[in-house]
Amino acid sequence: MTQPQTLNVCLGDDAQFDRPAIDDLLVEYAWRLDNDKLEEWTELFTEDARYEIVPRDNHDRGYPLALISCKNRAMLRDRILALRMANEYNIHYDRHIIGAAKIMEASENTWKIEANYLVVQTDQGGNSKVFSTGVYKTTLERRDGQLLIKEKIVVADTFCVPTLIATPL
Repeated sequence: MTQPQTLNVCLGDDAQFDRPAIDDLLVEYAWRLDNDKLEEWTELFTEDARYEIVPRDNHDRGYPLALISCKNRAMLRDRILALRMANEYNIHYDRHIIGAAKIMEASENTWKIEANYLVVQTDQGGNSKVFSTGVYKTTLERRDGQLLIKEKIVVADTFCVPTLIATPL
């Protein structure tokens, strides 16, 4: 019988601070999306952040095709502005459920984490359905004492979404 692998991760000088800060950031991420605070949601990212929604098949095969691809925070802001001013989409309410983050790598000011997610969407008629499931592959950086998202790759379990992806996952 093989012994389970021991995780040996250095969380920096203050390990007690880092885990709660990561958890708080994930809670804040979901809360801002679920409460239509989309402009404030972009503030959780670094200026040079990358955000993509990629179907799992494409991700697993190394295909570069993403459903949504933003190369920096300015592109995220533009996407939110277009959503507010130009796009037409079904009015709905989202609820993001994010699993506990697994720390994959860590250094003094950078963490690579993975967390499963589930997004339930409710339409104006009160009908709720699973909209998307998958995993967040996220790189976090501490800059000027603040934990921010440097990269978020949303790996959706399927490329088939029932309606237009209007709001971020």
